[in-house]
Amino acid sequence: MASDVERPGAIGRRDLLRAAAAVGVTGAAGGVARAQANSRIGLGFIGVGGRGGWLFNDFLRRSADPAAGLDIVAVCDVWDRRAQEMARSAGGKPKVFRDYRELLAMKGVDAVVVATPDHWHSKITIEAMKSGRDVYCEKPLTLYWEQAKDVARVSNETGKVVQCGAGSGSDGAWWTARDVIKQGGIGPVIWIQGGAFRNDPSGDWNWGIQPCKPGVDLDWDLWLGWKYGLAAKRPYDAERYSRFRKYWDYSGGLATDLLYHTYAHLAIALDHELPTRVVAAGGQPVHNLKNDNREVPTLFTVTTDYASQRQCVLVGTQECEEGVAELVRGQKAVLSTGGPGVIVRPQAPFRDEMMSLARSLDCYRGAELVTHKEGDRTVLDEIRVASKYNWDHIGNWADCLRSRQQPTLNADRAYRVMVPIALSVLSYRSGRAILFDPDKQEITRHLPAPV
Repeated sequence: MASDVERPGAIGRRDLLRAAAAVGVTGAAGGVARAQANSRIGLGFIGVGGRGGWLFNDFLRRSADPAAGLDIVAVCDVWDRRAQEMARSAGGKPKVFRDYRELLAMKGVDAVVVATPDHWHSKITIEAMKSGRDVYCEKPLTLYWEQAKDVARVSNETGKVVQCGAGSGSDGAWWTARDVIKQGGIGPVIWIQGGAFRNDPSGDWNWGIQPCKPGVDLDWDLWLGWKYGLAAKRPYDAERYSRFRKYWDYSGGLATDLLYHTYAHLAIALDHELPTRVVAAGGQPVHNLKNDNREVPTLFTVTTDYASQRQCVLVGTQECEEGVAELVRGQKAVLSTGGPGVIVRPQAPFRDEMMSLARSLDCYRGAELVTHKEGDRTVLDEIRVASKYNWDHIGNWADCLRSRQQPTLNADRAYRVMVPIALSVLSYRSGRAILFDPDKQEITRHLPAPV
């Protein structure tokens, strides 16, 4: 069976820029915005272990380009050694702090990058915005959904630019998928699926124990945040400090780490619709509390319902890396990302209608139509749509610091991602289905979870 390729219409640079404006974000063509080109932006870093260290080095590389207009002026970590090492790597120029409040009191800090453990995200982000700073906050936006709602509210009230650090929120292919879905390019969405899959025989997140000296070079009480009601007070625990994602006080486990990443782009396809019902289940098939001192599950599944009557299913595991494909299943076609951007495969009963849509909808203009012949009939196999967007996630935030437009995963979108993620943790830990009112934006009931 031979395949043919057809390209109806064409798409140009002006169309790409118009598309970027339509989704309400900037930087579709990449690069640093030129507004206020002569000004420089002073960056402060709060939390520079692990991911925070990676972000520090990424911004350090970017700041070497004079056109970026970025200067790293301050670095903060509750473990002195980390902050000092990062400052030295930047030529000793950044000022070093142990307490983030001192960094926020420093003149010359225009924006902050927050990469602390999850339980600190909301407090620092909100205080930073209220002190006049824009924020890049590593994912998840917060630990609990109410905190995320507060972050979104304060961002709106202060006008501060917030980008949540789940990079797939800038994935141009998923923003292109959103266009296809909103224009009816796959018919009504029935359900969407995705997940995150690892397999570490020694146990995921079992990072090396850090050589800290609490009371000497580490402020353990500040790390816990017990004085602010962020976590329970307890004696120093080296494993909790070095492997915090294994414990409920500081993390939502698979949900807030890996599945937040996944849902950050699947939510784009759903136009960031808030849920009506969330149910989660899971377990610890291999690594558990007894053999690995681990509180959170290593197998986690989430089912989310919406007022639109569609459904999202997420699966995460850290003990089997064979996963499920990311798919948006519509009545008329199934959508996935890949190839030039997005691949749409018609459902058999709708092949003829999908051929008509492929030749008429704006979202399919310039797409590749893969077909085959059945006698005199041309049958549509695939529609391959080139990505219309191209954002660098961190660069998008840097652009918006100058343009004052909204980045791709701004506070409101990151909150909308956070709601089903945080509710899934609540569902798992309570053994109940969580009902949510998307209009009032509040939990309405906790129902016994289905057996």
